[in-house]
Amino acid sequence: MPNLFLLILQIGVILIAARIVGAVFRRLRQPQVMGEMVAGILLGPSLLGWLAPATSAALFPPSSLGYLNGLSQLGLVLFMFLVGLALNPKELHDYGHAAVLTSHVSIVAPFTLAAGLSLFLYPQLSDQSVRFSSFALFMGAAMSITAFPVLARILTERGLLRTRMGTLAIACAAVDDVTGWCILAYIVVLIRATSSSTPLWLTLGGSLAFVLLMIFGAKRLLRRFEKHFVKHHGLSENAIALIILFVLASALATEALGIHLLFGAFLAGSIMPKNRAFVHEMLGKFEAVTVVLLLPLFFAFTGLRTSITLVRGAEMWGYCAVIIAVAIVGKLGGSLIAARSAGMPWRDSAALGILMNTRGLMELVILNIGLDIGVISPALFSMMVLMALVTTFMTTPLLEWVYPVKRILSETVAEEEKAEALPA
Repeated sequence: MPNLFLLILQIGVILIAARIVGAVFRRLRQPQVMGEMVAGILLGPSLLGWLAPATSAALFPPSSLGYLNGLSQLGLVLFMFLVGLALNPKELHDYGHAAVLTSHVSIVAPFTLAAGLSLFLYPQLSDQSVRFSSFALFMGAAMSITAFPVLARILTERGLLRTRMGTLAIACAAVDDVTGWCILAYIVVLIRATSSSTPLWLTLGGSLAFVLLMIFGAKRLLRRFEKHFVKHHGLSENAIALIILFVLASALATEALGIHLLFGAFLAGSIMPKNRAFVHEMLGKFEAVTVVLLLPLFFAFTGLRTSITLVRGAEMWGYCAVIIAVAIVGKLGGSLIAARSAGMPWRDSAALGILMNTRGLMELVILNIGLDIGVISPALFSMMVLMALVTTFMTTPLLEWVYPVKRILSETVAEEEKAEALPA
């Protein structure tokens, strides 16, 4: 039986830490979620377990982490549904050659560099129990991801979301996320197939059939929720319950097929109706509890699995520095060069590269999957978590340097005045 007193105490401590550290990071002009990520790391063996091991052991005993993980996984299922809900594939075609080229290069460049880096890291940080192909593919996918939700929050806080730069960055990040998750799904299927009694062809065939069923069958049925919303100017409690059941069923289906439950939740959100008012209503119903309560539990669980002490000695820190450098060069550099090749000015290209280098929460989700399926070691997991923190933290100060808010506002005003001056 779970120790309910301890579980509630854990949740309370995690929420307090998340809000306090999040507020500190907001003062540093960082998004709230960045502080929540760091708060999770601080509650783990990297700080609390190092400074007060007895307190850490009493507050987060290993026997209690299963319940904490269960709640965090529920939060991730709902969050991935919201990520899919916020994506509108029809809008991805509206941003021209720069978006297409940049999104593809921002995947290929870091993926290729990470696969090359795997030749060096595999003998040092892995073993024969993990196939090199699986290791290299995972590293490529992990390096290629962009944190769509964190990026959207940064753009909103800086007033860039509705600008050309903001819409271009969101479009590229959306393509990156979808492609990265498809690659990751393939990796998970390959790795799980080696230890599963289910044949690989059956898993792949079942997954394809499920995706087709969702796109061509369930998607049409989901339009009834949109009609219900329009007719009643809102969603009833029964409608919300049915939507939650649909998300859970989709998550369970992909888990049963041998992929991962998060893919099903993401797909469920992707095929939901994209009426703006409907999406806004859904986000209002789900976002507060998911973001404020459940996601910090995931950050804390990730922090409890992250031990900076595993990265000890000059050699290990050297590996960590190389991972961070390759991640930045591949993502920021690749996006910058692609955008410049598409005809964007250098300043805009650099700003887009900086934004695409944001990894944040989505990176932590992928890393936890990699650790769960055994494709990366705890030491490499900790290094990759540090990479996610560094690349996300550097986004805001670099963006302010390259693309200052005052200049954006002055250019926006100038464009509006110019448009007003034109004859009707």
